[in-house]
Amino acid sequence: MLVEVKIGALIMDPNTNTPIVVLKGVDSDTVLPIWVGAFEANAIALEIEKIVPQRPMTHDLLRNLIIECGLNPSRVVVTDLLENTFYALVELTNENGEVVSMDARPSDAIALALRLDCPIFVQQKVLDLSASSNQLDSDPENDEPAQTPEDWPDLIG
Repeated sequence: MLVEVKIGALIMDPNTNTPIVVLKGVDSDTVLPIWVGAFEANAIALEIEKIVPQRPMTHDLLRNLIIECGLNPSRVVVTDLLENTFYALVELTNENGEVVSMDARPSDAIALALRLDCPIFVQQKVLDLSASSNQLDSDPENDEPAQTPEDWPDLIG
């Protein structure tokens, strides 16, 4: 089952100083944090803020290539979570209506989805795996309650 999501926030992890893209369900209370690199976070932030760089960035170049090759964006899907690494596919449709899928890092797929204005989905199994790994990461010796996604600031609407 696929769950449609949107970018709910782009925040910094205070412990690791690593950017996190927080995906939130469009029609549900689903929340999925994905830690991303600084360059990818910057590419996502630029598009969210509609800041146009002087020269095309890599994701802009890829968008232009997709459009010039006559491919239509269908969707981006976060497909798996293996050993703390997320996996994604960018799905495009060619002129014959055939789906062309490309493996991608979720951060790149999200940056591209924003530029192509296509929907973002997450496989339900990824949400389940993420939730179970978050429970395993909690420290039973710690008396403080774990921070829940609802506690995260909603920096991006």
